[in-house]
Amino acid sequence: MLSFGEVAERLRRSTVQVFSKGARGGGSGVIWKNDGLILTNAHVARHTGAQVQLWDGRRLDARVTSVDSRRDLAALRIHGDGLDLAAATPGDSSALRPGELVIAVGSPLGFAGAVSTGVVHSTGPLPGMGRQNWVRADVQLAPGNSGGPLADARGHVIGINTAIVNGLGVAVPGNAAVEFVRRGARPSLGVTLRPVQLGLEILKVESGGSAAAASLREGDILLGSFDDLSDALDSGRDVVRLRFFRGGIERVREVFVPLAARAEAA
Repeated sequence: MLSFGEVAERLRRSTVQVFSKGARGGGSGVIWKNDGLILTNAHVARHTGAQVQLWDGRRLDARVTSVDSRRDLAALRIHGDGLDLAAATPGDSSALRPGELVIAVGSPLGFAGAVSTGVVHSTGPLPGMGRQNWVRADVQLAPGNSGGPLADARGHVIGINTAIVNGLGVAVPGNAAVEFVRRGARPSLGVTLRPVQLGLEILKVESGGSAAAASLREGDILLGSFDDLSDALDSGRDVVRLRFFRGGIERVREVFVPLAARAEAA
């Protein structure tokens, strides 16, 4: 059986630093397959181009191949001869129980390969973050940890660290990451939203996205909640009906938004 130090060292070799071109700061990533597939957060991989620094200091260009902004996951690809990548081992996040030891590895504040330990606090949905499950743990995280692995005591990755909420580390469950790799990104409107009194205000519309194709604009207010919208996007329908306000609340408008097919698997 491996010692704790050996487990942590293996995780460090499977963890990379991610630098998104054109953006300040950076994050972390997990070598998911030894063919060059790396997983990180969507908010870390903000542009199609990125650079990845391996545990031994080598820095390589990477290409963003798939993004699921709703689950905050992204896939990167690196190429090269003789990379000798140490891929992580996925674990079963559905088997996690409160109190289990977990290990987080990342690059908090730029310190590559930093290790933090803690225990699982809870698993399940979080208020205001949709119906999807999250893993919460009392590991010490900081900017730069995003996209790095959360692993169990055996070193199996059971989460992708994403945020700090009320002092606890929050991670995308490892099983969701496995599903993302297998099936690709889920349908998305291609918008940035914020909750307001009447619904969800569109702050940004991505060029080429479903919302842009349906002529939705910044400032439009979609009626309903994040959970309602998430359910509609995951319904399996090719077209979703949305009701919204534009320029005032005197008249409710309606639009039918065609959803793009699920993105190619990573």
